Amino acid sequence: MVPQIKHPQSISRALNYNEHKVDNEQATLLHAANFLKRGEEMNFHEKLERFQKLMELNDRAKTKVMHVSLNFHPDDSPKLSKEFLQKVSDEYMQKIGFGNQPYLVYQHNDAGHPHVHIVSTLIKEDGSRINTHNLGKDISEKARKELEQKYGLVSADKRERATEKEKSLVVNAQKVQYGKSETKRSITNVLDNVVDRYKYTSLQELNAVLKLYNVMADRGNENGRIYKTGGLTYRVLDEQGQKVGVPIKASDIYSKPTLKKLEEKFRENETKREADKKPLRTMIDWEILRKPRTVDQLVRNLAKEKIAVVVRRNPEGRVYGLTYVDLNTKSVFNGSDLGKEYAAKRILERLGIEPQTLIQEKEQSLQKREQVQQKETPQKENLLETKETQSTKTGISPTKETLKEVSKTLTDLASPENTNESLNAELRNEEEQRRRRRNRELER
Repeated sequence: MVPQIKHPQSISRALNYNEHKVDNEQATLLHAANFLKRGEEMNFHEKLERFQKLMELNDRAKTKVMHVSLNFHPDDSPKLSKEFLQKVSDEYMQKIGFGNQPYLVYQHNDAGHPHVHIVSTLIKEDGSRINTHNLGKDISEKARKELEQKYGLVSADKRERATEKEKSLVVNAQKVQYGKSETKRSITNVLDNVVDRYKYTSLQELNAVLKLYNVMADRGNENGRIYKTGGLTYRVLDEQGQKVGVPIKASDIYSKPTLKKLEEKFRENETKREADKKPLRTMIDWEILRKPRTVDQLVRNLAKEKIAVVVRRNPEGRVYGLTYVDLNTKSVFNGSDLGKEYAAKRILERLGIEPQTLIQEKEQSLQKREQVQQKETPQKENLLETKETQSTKTGISPTKETLKEVSKTLTDLASPENTNESLNAELRNEEEQRRRRRNRELER
């Protein structure tokens, strides 16, 4: 169990946050402690008034509100009934000194991990303020450990909590894992790291970056209301790239990354990213010179240089598009934007992986190569005979280097892909020299 304690300035805002979740069926009010009515019998203003009356008793205190979340590991889910969550919440509040304060307990169901939110005030009935010095570090930590041990909850000691922070409850700009973190907060953290830092010129290019974090911007179906009204939502993706969970409206996110705002970014980034094309092209060319055998191998090689490649495939698995995300310069390019040599079709050709439409041409090319190879066979035999004759005349056995040279020459000639003009010229020169020697001998 991981408690997180915050002290917002506004009780109205903290209360409204949870009540809004209830209205949208994303949360349930489990318990209203130390109120005159049951939770379901009160409206928003009655709940708010109970807190405000206490807070008005102390004009000097700057901090008067407490908003706690108790986060449970997904492995605890089988035991987390509403009755159990209420019981644990009551015991936690009692142990940290808020047992006699009015507080509301909400169970949220809009995230992968189970958790509750508790809203209360620091001002007591006599107008004094509860001391919150080291509340989280000492008092809450002790309460957490006691409750974990009592109810057999997954522990969150310092080492485990550090791992848990990294993996689930406290999400930074890392891959979002559905079911391991609160959706809206996870998406917000990713967008804060991407939207203003990367240089993209289309929604597709932005999604090339977001998909690295298992997030995507989604306009929905072209015939749908969201698309037609220029709306935009953000979705979490699973490891297979499929949309999961509840979509979050762009307007509901604090930074407001709406389509209108993104379109302004598209125009700005057109010029901003221009200088980044050349170094990216150079790096792609370099990796292709290393002769990767597959697209996936090229992707892995570029990843080592901090260049992510998003490969787009059709339902049959054929590659039809490439988008490059240069993590060094924070620039994003579709392949064709870098030039024809970097578009998907041309990259496949440069790797020696012809598209399906070129299979027939490939078969014809192989037939031509076989014909050329048959014509070149006598040349190979003549070349070998020449080398052997030279060694016999000089009385010197061929060295390893000579044999290697002959082997390499024969290999080059046997290769249907040979286009070495200098080698062909050398063969012609040797043939010409042999012809001249024969003519001189005849003249004598």
